[in-house]
Amino acid sequence: MSGEIEVVYRVRADPEQIAGRAEALLLEQTVELPRSCLGTAFVRDHVVGRVVEVTQAGADTWRVTIAQPEATAAGDPAQLLNVLCGNSSLQEDIELEDVRVPLRLGRELGGPRFGIAGLRRVTGVAGRALTATALKPMGLSVVEIAELCRTFALGGIDVIKDDHGLADRVRSCLAATEDVAQSMGRRAVYVPNLIGTPATVRRQAEQARELGAQAVMVSPMLVGLAFLNELVRNLGLPVLAHPAFGGAQRVAPEALFGRLFPLFGADAVIFPNSGGRFSYSAETCQAVARNLRNPLPPANPALPVPAGGIKAASAGKVLGDYGSDVMLLVGGSLLEPSGSPLVERCRQFVGAVHSFPYES
Repeated sequence: MSGEIEVVYRVRADPEQIAGRAEALLLEQTVELPRSCLGTAFVRDHVVGRVVEVTQAGADTWRVTIAQPEATAAGDPAQLLNVLCGNSSLQEDIELEDVRVPLRLGRELGGPRFGIAGLRRVTGVAGRALTATALKPMGLSVVEIAELCRTFALGGIDVIKDDHGLADRVRSCLAATEDVAQSMGRRAVYVPNLIGTPATVRRQAEQARELGAQAVMVSPMLVGLAFLNELVRNLGLPVLAHPAFGGAQRVAPEALFGRLFPLFGADAVIFPNSGGRFSYSAETCQAVARNLRNPLPPANPALPVPAGGIKAASAGKVLGDYGSDVMLLVGGSLLEPSGSPLVERCRQFVGAVHSFPYES
């Protein structure tokens, strides 16, 4: 598929309609005209692309694979998205299922700059899964949130993500993790959230770097996948991608979180785990993790981060599903009222993850 972008869609159609539906999808994603209006042979031969195959995926459901010329993306991240699912996202019978890009385009996009190996270097964690939690709830004062961050660090959590990245909050939380590092000899990685307009996010990223943050979090569907790709080119920090607003498009989770987020530069991708607050199946979650850890060349593998209602007590089971090359994000479960102090609940969670056998 050298020089071609291969795109896989799920299409709902009656058997007698699917051939025409596939042809219409092919044209819609590039020229937006019927073949009779294409004019020159160059457009027909070098712009339109081709239907590679159509296979049945279920009752009145088909898997349609289309190859588009690499030139249709024009080397631009936003134009690539337009070619993949710009107009088709407006058609309720179509869902983007998978994407495969040629090597040259993959190199241009860059993929994860740090990936699994880089995140392990930043956290200092090798030979086991990583642990993570979130600073909650919204509305805590800077002092309260910094104290919560300190408690998580004392409990041995590897990564502490923040959903609200105000500068004073970042400074206080980094100071808390530094204090714990001085006394315990290991540093939790505090991850501030970057959110807002492109100008705001760039300013927040610069503040995070200046204050000494070792990683940041971005919600690609809120700030834009194309902007994410621009941001990571000069950021110099690992990026955790949050899935917020990821259900608003007609893109399958394994394609959006497993292919597009890392392709555009995410080093680790948070996604809803099955059995929690969200309705993804175990098969979908496994497909997301598999795509993240087995990227299209030449990209680095990205770290899967299952989340969303995972209980600390079920850490062993979740790791049994995903293996140990993963970051396990447990949030509200650690904060639920219990007979033991929060720091002890953190240590129990951390102990369960540390004891899980590592498989490289």
